[in-house]
Amino acid sequence: MAKAVAVLEALTAGEQTPGALSAAVDEPRSTVYRLLATLEDQGLVEPGARPGTFQLGMRLYALGRAVAGRFANVRAAALPAMEELHRATKQTIFLTVRRGLNGVCLERLDGQLVGVMILPVGGTIPLHGGANVRALLAFEPRELWEEFIRHGRLEKFTPRTEITAAGLRAQLELIREQGYAISDEDIIPGIASIGAPVFDHSGAVRASISMSGPRPAVLGDGTRDNIDRVLAAAAEISRVLGHRD
Repeated sequence: MAKAVAVLEALTAGEQTPGALSAAVDEPRSTVYRLLATLEDQGLVEPGARPGTFQLGMRLYALGRAVAGRFANVRAAALPAMEELHRATKQTIFLTVRRGLNGVCLERLDGQLVGVMILPVGGTIPLHGGANVRALLAFEPRELWEEFIRHGRLEKFTPRTEITAAGLRAQLELIREQGYAISDEDIIPGIASIGAPVFDHSGAVRASISMSGPRPAVLGDGTRDNIDRVLAAAAEISRVLGHRD
């Protein structure tokens, strides 16, 4: 199964020959041919436009639509608040959800002056990596904190990135206490962000909303106003998702 998944992931870059796939997944061509035959039988891959190449199959489109449908209500619920926050701050606005030990960008509205490029729509980032994902992790059960500390990708993005177990726990406790997360140049030098959790009708954290931009614009004289705007946006999205305090 893992080898088949590796082949599918390699094909996300576009149609490829079995030889290129063999190099990409570090498997013998004979193994890749067998995997391609099985995947083609299931409709997960199909011949590419160029002779001798393969591409992702249309069955994956149907499967992908089913997965996307699970998030449609979150995105739809969030967009009006995201757009209002974007108008008020003119900074990059992210809607992020958790998948495993990573955050996934579900939607983003680019800043009018600076587009923060570290996280495109569909992109992932480990759960310690910024205000958006720390706002997600902080409101998960503490057992997930420990799982992330043991098995997560604790990448040091800048010298300010916290990657120690004690330091990360302290950050998460503070976020729980104050209700929002701050990232101060710990992902990209010169860039700061503020993130807050979004809750659903069951009270579970469902997503986060964050604003990100140049540090003076985010954490300068208007810091408190920015925090209040992010918290208000998160509360509005939570309300639309059925959350009641």
